[in-house]
Amino acid sequence: MIPVGIVGFSGYSGAELENLLSHHPHVEPVLLEHREAEDRARPLNYQGPRRLAFSPGNGLALVFLATPPEVSTELTPGLLDAGTKVIDLSGAFRLGTVENYQRWYKETHPRPDLLAEAVYGLPEFCRAAVPGKRLISNPGCYPTAANLALRPLLEAGVIDRKAGIVCDAKSGVSGAGRKPSLKTSFVEVTENLSAYSVLEHRHVPEILRTSGLDESELSFTAQLLPIERGILETIYFRTMNDVDLIQIYVDRYRDEPFLRIYPQGKFPDLRAVARTNFCDIGVQHDAKTRRAVVVVAIDNLVKGAAGMAVQNMNLALGFPETTGLL
Repeated sequence: MIPVGIVGFSGYSGAELENLLSHHPHVEPVLLEHREAEDRARPLNYQGPRRLAFSPGNGLALVFLATPPEVSTELTPGLLDAGTKVIDLSGAFRLGTVENYQRWYKETHPRPDLLAEAVYGLPEFCRAAVPGKRLISNPGCYPTAANLALRPLLEAGVIDRKAGIVCDAKSGVSGAGRKPSLKTSFVEVTENLSAYSVLEHRHVPEILRTSGLDESELSFTAQLLPIERGILETIYFRTMNDVDLIQIYVDRYRDEPFLRIYPQGKFPDLRAVARTNFCDIGVQHDAKTRRAVVVVAIDNLVKGAAGMAVQNMNLALGFPETTGLL
């Protein structure tokens, strides 16, 4: 059993990682205590994974950072210097350039060298880039769903990009993290639906980077659902001509174990993907008006975070990609 560490194990994504890795046949999860606030109350007779104080020289083969971006940039250099691979679940290394980071995070990136080195770990499109790399940046939840839905159609050249693309995205509250805030408190969220970060959401540049779209071609709006988990995105666009969108998806994802394509006019819902690493896609297309609607659903804590991170770990450590996930 190969020991792998989790920093941020008390957060929602970190806890999901602990659960997934506890059932993985080839690795032993180790909970790394970075700070007191990271602790979570556990029974006195707790028999779960080992817990260690965080140290870069801990001898672990790989460490997951389920931490805020500023913590990830603080911890990553020491881990890499100690020879430990890092899979970062924050946005610290996703955007590729210091200019992108400055614009969307409103801060100067402290380690532009590592920002340039990090490989973006969306296996369905970047699988070959992950093995052998020491720093893997796990995709965000909203961009994962959007890019899995959009990129095959953009590659096939069937979307009328001049007509624009609208992505209406809704997420469960766990996507905002475990840190308390007024916006995610029970009274604010329950029996409510609210949009946030309109035209300035930090996940937009990830969608653009992977899809190849220009910012002027995409309108993305994130909205908060009063539920625990799940992302459902409804994407609207016009096609160039009468095309079989379903067949494009089937051909592109034929060998992808976590992509499920629905028959024409059938659509996924959040229950279909809850607590799984699947991404489900449904399509409706009207050839006469060239209007198309794609509905894509994932679990934001699994395929949108911890499950994708395990996919990347499997690739980085040489295990079959589906290990511990199917």
